[in-house]
Amino acid sequence: MGQISRWVGSLSRQTNWVVSSVVLASLLSESPDHTRRLAARLAERLESGDLVVLAGELGAGKTQFAKGVAQGLGVVEHVTSPTFALHQQYSGREPLHHLDVYRLDDLAETLDLDLPELIDSGVTIIEWGDRIEDVLPCERLIVRIAVDPDDPIGRRRIAIEAIGASVDNWRARLKGFKP
Repeated sequence: MGQISRWVGSLSRQTNWVVSSVVLASLLSESPDHTRRLAARLAERLESGDLVVLAGELGAGKTQFAKGVAQGLGVVEHVTSPTFALHQQYSGREPLHHLDVYRLDDLAETLDLDLPELIDSGVTIIEWGDRIEDVLPCERLIVRIAVDPDDPIGRRRIAIEAIGASVDNWRARLKGFKP
């Protein structure tokens, strides 16, 4: 998919275009290890150019999910949250760009990240990416992770949502997804 169609996201918000969105999977994670295994299974379906936004409160498990995606892409390096570095790159079946935008103060700071170049050159995961959705392309997966407040062992609810014109493509790619 080309640069123009991928980056219609911010334009659609400015012009009130309708962008498709559908939850493709709702999962329950029993532990951090389980979250990593779920993410590794999702990574088997990821391709260069895919953008995965991780959303959730502090401590919800976004970094654990990113570690699982890295594992599923065959990354052997130790994966940590790039909170202070903003961007870490890893080598695997596809290049993995792992970003954490929690510390950005405003959207203008995202220009320094060169997101179009990163997204086109591998699989990109952005922790706290929901904070910068106005500058993200409309084609993306959002993984929403929430601690179940009523669960005594703190299980996580994970929703995988596809956004953009490629919803049907994501539906096909995730068909039979059994974590």
